[in-house]
Amino acid sequence: MLKRHWGLAALFAAFLLVVAACGDDDATTTTAGGAATTTTAAATTTTSGGEETTTTAPRPEVIIPDFCPEILGAAEAVAEGRGVNVGLTFDLLGRGDQSFNDAAGCGVDWARFYFSVSASEITPTDAAARATDLQLQAENSSIVIGNGFSFEVAFPEVCENNPDVDFAITDSAMLNFAVDPPAPYCDNARGMVFAEHEGSFLVGAAAALKSTTGKVGFIGGVSGIGLIEKFEAGFIAGARAVNPDIEVVSEYISEFPDFAGFESPDRGREIALAMYDEGADIVYAAAGLSGSGMFEAARLHTQDTGTKVWGIGVDSDQYLTVDTTLREYVLTSMIKRVDVAVFYAIYDHLTGNFTAGPTEYNLAADGVGYSTSGGFIDDIVDELEAFKAQIVGGDIVVPTLPEDA
Repeated sequence: MLKRHWGLAALFAAFLLVVAACGDDDATTTTAGGAATTTTAAATTTTSGGEETTTTAPRPEVIIPDFCPEILGAAEAVAEGRGVNVGLTFDLLGRGDQSFNDAAGCGVDWARFYFSVSASEITPTDAAARATDLQLQAENSSIVIGNGFSFEVAFPEVCENNPDVDFAITDSAMLNFAVDPPAPYCDNARGMVFAEHEGSFLVGAAAALKSTTGKVGFIGGVSGIGLIEKFEAGFIAGARAVNPDIEVVSEYISEFPDFAGFESPDRGREIALAMYDEGADIVYAAAGLSGSGMFEAARLHTQDTGTKVWGIGVDSDQYLTVDTTLREYVLTSMIKRVDVAVFYAIYDHLTGNFTAGPTEYNLAADGVGYSTSGGFIDDIVDELEAFKAQIVGGDIVVPTLPEDA
């Protein structure tokens, strides 16, 4: 397998130059209320002999902003073809979803800039083609990334057939639970999983702290897959931790195996408008591109009634990705650091430190958190940080099922 070792001094120098160039005077984003997003470690969970152990893998101390379109041209300019190509296979819609896929793309863009790797991208048009897309990437790449749990079914065969290629997938542990104890599907396949419920707890608390009506809403993209339910569970639990009597209304756009709920902004707008009309003043959407409709609904309701309502974004800092006319309606976003996970998968591949099985990005590792762009929650950051400390310290255990919230 082709690996590259890079000097950390050069890496740090590049980070400092680009971070300075990419600053936004009007918006600062953090994963958990700090002034900058600094990633120094990632918690890695491995299974051996039936027991799970969690270790902390060392990381370079670097700053990765939440928003990276400014770096695209620079990334293309420095990619000199040093023999490493990253094959990124997006989930449905690809770049431009202002959420999950854009975050993965951002992680690859940073790697292109700092490590001079090249990259190829594929956006599936048919779920049945996922295995074919991964294999195509494997034929031309030394590391292949599949963005989304839906790649899990295709990955085992592809990684077995390409032992000299590293593979990483988001939202799947990449463990074979048919064996005892569960073991990685392949020695060259990493699963990148996130504690979405922990980050959602914090934005749920924010919603309850800022709500004036005592009613908030949750819009899920697709039900029945277990993943989006984690967002809902954390949101409800966080809201109720602040106000046990708060009313939380939830609605999903589609049900598995129908994935239209992630790409239906019209339905997101329709559902959010109904929630606002029925008294909810803050709505959280974990629904991919469909969430953009929620912010449009917040604008329409506010303009029509004169009563300000808010939306809460997901995955990326959506204050920085929505149209500027919608920014004033983005209370906060639940940050899911897919960009960091993808970036470090590539980094570990290049430095010979790639590991198989699940790597977890939780609240303790700043793998999830919340944004402060716009300054709309500056007055409650101390309270949110107190909740974060309780979660990291184990005093609060956030549920993963809505019925347990």
